[in-house]
Amino acid sequence: MPSNLAEWDTKHRQRAQDSPSGPASLVRELLPLLPRGAALDLACGTGRHALLLAERHQPVTGVDWSPAALEILEERATAAHLNFRRCRNLQETTSGTYTGLQLVQWDLEQTRPQELPPESFDLILCIQYLQRSLFQQMERALRPGGVLLFETYTRAQLCLAGGGLRDEGLPGKGLAVGPKNPAYLLAPGELRSAFPGLHLLFYRELRARQGIASLVAQKLETG
Repeated sequence: MPSNLAEWDTKHRQRAQDSPSGPASLVRELLPLLPRGAALDLACGTGRHALLLAERHQPVTGVDWSPAALEILEERATAAHLNFRRCRNLQETTSGTYTGLQLVQWDLEQTRPQELPPESFDLILCIQYLQRSLFQQMERALRPGGVLLFETYTRAQLCLAGGGLRDEGLPGKGLAVGPKNPAYLLAPGELRSAFPGLHLLFYRELRARQGIASLVAQKLETG
């Protein structure tokens, strides 16, 4: 896995030369059931999920550290005739009535990160990214009735051939090396209890060619 911004930029530019990455199978399968209100795609990369949501006329905020990834996302949004704009921070994305794709460059792991704005999103996606310090913020950032879709690597991948996972977005590319640092891997069963304030709708862990855990949970209406 890349360890600094320059490496992430290089990775995204190299992948952009290949066919665009497809959405994760979990997102594709559940798309018709996901809320159509304001969505947040954390660590959105070059936009394989943000663009998918925007194409169904859903307001989407995409956040990523890599300027190269966001530039590629903008190019793909232009090609798809989708409206987009850059924002300085997440608060700016929720302060108006813009209904297109909004992009924020933000190092999610900085020492004093921005806060996810509370009760601002009907859907949050976090795919192949793990930052435990954001878990409570994700809960708070959902509106009542909002849904969280979370999927990322588990420690089971360390037992797989090459210590890597097949990248769903790059069919035919073989095994892509995933994180090997346990700090970026979920422990068995960890994700199931990571969001105690949400109602669990779906959960699974896979350990066959991939070591991943998947969760879909909802913030219940109050009153």
